[in-house]
Amino acid sequence: MSARLRVGIAGLGRMGRRHAQNLAHRVPNAELVAACDPREEELAWASRELGVERRYTDYAAMLAQAEIDAVFIITPTTLHAQQIVQALRARKHVFSEKPLSLDIAECRRVEAEAALQPDLKVMIGFVRRFDASYRHAYQLIRDGAIGKPLMARSHTLDQNDPSGFFVRFSATSGGMFVDMSVHDIDAVRWLLGASDVARVYATGLVGVHEGLREFRDIDNGVATCEFTSGEIATIYASRTMAHGFECSTELIGTKGRVLVGGDARCDHVVISDVHGVRHPCTPTFYERFADAFLCEDIEFVQAVIEDRPAPLTLRDATEATRIALAMRESLLERRVVAL
Repeated sequence: MSARLRVGIAGLGRMGRRHAQNLAHRVPNAELVAACDPREEELAWASRELGVERRYTDYAAMLAQAEIDAVFIITPTTLHAQQIVQALRARKHVFSEKPLSLDIAECRRVEAEAALQPDLKVMIGFVRRFDASYRHAYQLIRDGAIGKPLMARSHTLDQNDPSGFFVRFSATSGGMFVDMSVHDIDAVRWLLGASDVARVYATGLVGVHEGLREFRDIDNGVATCEFTSGEIATIYASRTMAHGFECSTELIGTKGRVLVGGDARCDHVVISDVHGVRHPCTPTFYERFADAFLCEDIEFVQAVIEDRPAPLTLRDATEATRIALAMRESLLERRVVAL
């Protein structure tokens, strides 16, 4: 492997642009050499803003280029699994945004394809594993600071978006638990050190966005997971918060607890005036995890260059999806789902 990783990126939407900017300007040892998107305006942006010379509307055409060592897949969820398989068969290392797929059989197919080519790195982007605070909590737990972990509570809360973007997105997102809570699922599995879930129960409601009913989706929900090793996790998700984006994960053990997050602070500024005492809030997930997204990109590139294992496995991605889909099944069928 050369000292620089030549990367092509597929998908230049909201998240794709951010990964592209990192790869072009902020990730050491990476060179963004190609971009693929079906929209000409996005390719024009990549040329104008990032100086990307090789631009494609056809994904297979980009994969055919020998000068590309790795691809970043930031496309709609329904395309992830097939595009990962295509990239592996084209002998490219692969980073893909979460989730791996909305279908467990497709997740398994990706795992099987990756196993055929063990020299290629494949990583799914569960960004909380790369956040400094989450990593600090993980190390504290591993060092025994809270004794044996017993329970977890995790939530992801989005600021209400009256434009209805995510309502339209719901048709292909897999629902709120798969789209949002998959991050919480992965985080609690990682922090608890637990693997297999025995059963889940989920419930939810539509509080604001009536259009979600067409897609059998919700804007507020809660789920409980029981692990085969005895631990319990409770996960809450909302798309209707007034104040901004917020995420929090709490681990309770036999000798204490550790909490990551807890509020939506944008910084350490506190304002006191006639309206009371308050602080600015993070408006979206990206402001909260911008450094973690960069760290995630850097660690994948270094794993390829140094030929070391990726920081998380495809099985981790499959399990997060499997649990999230069981939550959706529980929600829709109003019953406990055994895994």
